[in-house]
Amino acid sequence: MQSMACRAFTRPRLRACAAAALVLLTLCLAPCALRAQTFDATALRQPTDMGMTWLLKAGDDPAYAQPGYDDSKWTVVDPNETLVKMFPVRPEVVWYRLHVKVSPNQKGLALREWNLASAFEIYVNGRRLIQTGEVAPYKPDTFDAYLIERIPEADIESGSLVIAMRVHISQLEWVSGFPGFYPYNLTIGQEHALSDSTWLVIIGSGALDWFARITGLGLGIVGLALFAAQRGQREYLWLFLMFLVHVLVLPLVFYRYFHDIAEGWLWLSSLLWIAFMTFVTLTMFALLRVRFGRWIQIVLGIVIAGQLVSDAMTVYQTGSVLANVLTHLPANVLFAGVIPVLAIVSMRRGNREAGILLIPFLINALTIYLNLAFYIATTIPSMAKPALALQTEIFNPTVGPFTLDLNALAECLFVLSLAVIIVVRSTRMSRQQAFIESEMAAAREVQQIILPEPIERVPGFSIESAYAPAQEVGGDFFQIIPAPEGSLLVVIGDVAGKGLPAAMLVSVLVGAIRGVAEYTSEPAELLANLNQRLVGRVSGAFSTALAARIFPDGTIVMANAGHLAPYLDGHEVQVPGALPLGAMAGTHYETLRAQLPRGSRLTFYSDGVVEATNSKGELLGFDRSQLLSLEPVSQIVDAAQKFGQHDDITVIAITRDAASAREAVKATTIPVVAPALAH
Repeated sequence: MQSMACRAFTRPRLRACAAAALVLLTLCLAPCALRAQTFDATALRQPTDMGMTWLLKAGDDPAYAQPGYDDSKWTVVDPNETLVKMFPVRPEVVWYRLHVKVSPNQKGLALREWNLASAFEIYVNGRRLIQTGEVAPYKPDTFDAYLIERIPEADIESGSLVIAMRVHISQLEWVSGFPGFYPYNLTIGQEHALSDSTWLVIIGSGALDWFARITGLGLGIVGLALFAAQRGQREYLWLFLMFLVHVLVLPLVFYRYFHDIAEGWLWLSSLLWIAFMTFVTLTMFALLRVRFGRWIQIVLGIVIAGQLVSDAMTVYQTGSVLANVLTHLPANVLFAGVIPVLAIVSMRRGNREAGILLIPFLINALTIYLNLAFYIATTIPSMAKPALALQTEIFNPTVGPFTLDLNALAECLFVLSLAVIIVVRSTRMSRQQAFIESEMAAAREVQQIILPEPIERVPGFSIESAYAPAQEVGGDFFQIIPAPEGSLLVVIGDVAGKGLPAAMLVSVLVGAIRGVAEYTSEPAELLANLNQRLVGRVSGAFSTALAARIFPDGTIVMANAGHLAPYLDGHEVQVPGALPLGAMAGTHYETLRAQLPRGSRLTFYSDGVVEATNSKGELLGFDRSQLLSLEPVSQIVDAAQKFGQHDDITVIAITRDAASAREAVKATTIPVVAPALAH
C-alpha cells in the first residue's frame, strides 16, 4: 500500500519516525534559549540537542569557519523557528556559528548530525569535522544518516569551541517548510552515549517496520508455495513478489542509517518502490476480484510516472509545493481512494476477504490524507511549527524507546489481514479436500465393485488383463463376459475426461454393459444400445468403446465406436471406425469378422498406452505400442508407465490355445491394485 514505503510529501519515512523521538528529546532536554551565543557544556551529563540560539548569516565565505572571526553583528536565530519567515529572498548558502564552553578534561566529546541538509559542512575551531555532499559547486547527497564524529582532544583542551555550519539550502528544501538547521539536527555528548542513543532511536523507530517486512516475507514464501500448487491463483505470486521487493530494500535502508550517499543512488530505491507498488496493486485487485483492466493499467502508469518525477525532484533538489503535491496525487488517489472504495463495493457483494482488508485500507487512506494536510500546513510559515508538533503527536507517539509509527502499524495490520485470508482459504481448502477425498474413496470403491470378476473357466482361451488408472479413479472400463455358444464377450472403452465425473460415467456404462449383455452378445447391437442410453443423459459426455465376441472356433465378430483397433499377433486389425458413444443418437456401428487361429493372440489397448509421454514430450506412439503387443500384459503396462503415464492404461490379451481346448484352462486375471492417492 502507499503508506508502506511511500515518502509522500516528506523525505524517507525513516526521517519522520526518528524525528518524532528526537523532537520529543529536544523538548525535554534542550536548555532554555540564551540571549548570549555561548553554550556551557562543562556540566554535560547526557547527549543534548543543540536547540540554543545560534548566530546566522546568509552568504558564503570560508573565513566564517575560523574561531577568531568577528561574528558580533550576525543575526541571533532560534533554530525552533523556520527560516522562511526570515528570508523573503532565499539564499542558497547560510552559515551558523555557536560558541561552546567546555572543560579541558572532558574526554570523548563528539557531535552527531542527522537530517540537516543535502549539502553541508560542520567545522570545529576552523577544522572540518563532518561533511555531506558539496556546498559549492552544489552536489547533493542523502542526509538521513546518523553521522557521529569525535571532537579532537586538542580543541577540547583549549576550553573553548566554535562550531560553524556551512549549509546549502536547495529549492526543494525551501519549499519543504523546514529549511536549514533545527535542534534535532545536531547533538553534542559523549561518543559512546551518542552511539548508544542512536541505536536506541534506530531500533525504536524501525522495529514495527522491520517486523512487518520480515513477517511479510515469510507470508510471501507461503504464498509462493501455494502458487506452486495452484497456478491459477496469481495473487499468491504477486504476494510473494510484493514482500520480496519490500525486503530487498532493507540492505540499502540499513546502510543509509550510518552513511550518506549520492542522491543518484535513490534511483535504485525508486525502482524497487515502483516494483513494490505495482505488485501491491496486482495483489489487491486479485483479492478484491476486480479485473486488472485497461483503465487501471493506465492509472498505474500515471502513478509510476508521478513517482519518477518526484524522485527526479529529490535527486536534483528542485521543485515546488504544487509540483510535489501533483506528483504524489495519482498514487494517493489510487491507494487512498480507488482501492478502499473497491474494497467496500466488493465486501457488499459478499467478498469476505475484502472485509478483512478494509481496516488496513482505511488506516492507510487516513495516513495519506493526514500527511497531505500536514505537508501543506508546514509550507505556511505561521502554521509550520504547530503542524509539525501535531504531526509528531499523531504519527509518532512514543512508548519508552519505541516509536508507534502509524504507517508501520498500517503495514503490520496489512500483513495480519493477508495472513488471516490465507488461513481462511487454507481451512476452506482443507475441508473441500477432505470432502473430495471422501467422494473419491467412495468412487474408488464403486469402481472396484464394477471391475470384471475373475472368470474361472473359458475353454480354449487364456486371458490376461491389467488396469492402471492415472488418478485415484479412472475413466477406462472393460468387461470380459462369458457368452452363449461357449463364446467370450470383450468390451473395452475410454470415457472422455478424468477424475470423479469420468468415474461416475464409467459406472453408468459398466452397469449398462452388464444389463444389455443379458439379452444380446452381438457387438454392434450392444454398442447401439449403449449409445442410445448415453445420448442426452449426460451433457457433453461421450466415450469410445470396442466390443468383440470370440467364438470357440476362433471366429471374431467386432464393432467399434471410436476406440483404438486391437492387435492380432502384433498386427493392427483394420476395424471400421464410428462416432463415440453418446455423440449422436441413432449411430450405426459396422460389424467386422476376423479369425483368431490357434496359438494366436488378440491384444486390446486403451489410449493411455499409445499416449504415454516422456520428459522430452515424445509419445510412446503406435509403432512402439504395436511391438509391445506381443509382450505379457504386465510388461506392457510397466513399459508405458516407465515411459511416462499421463492417462489411464488398460490392456487385455486373449490367446486361443489348442491345448487348453482339451482341458478347461483356468483363466487368470491380473489383480487391479487401487492407485496411490492423487493430490
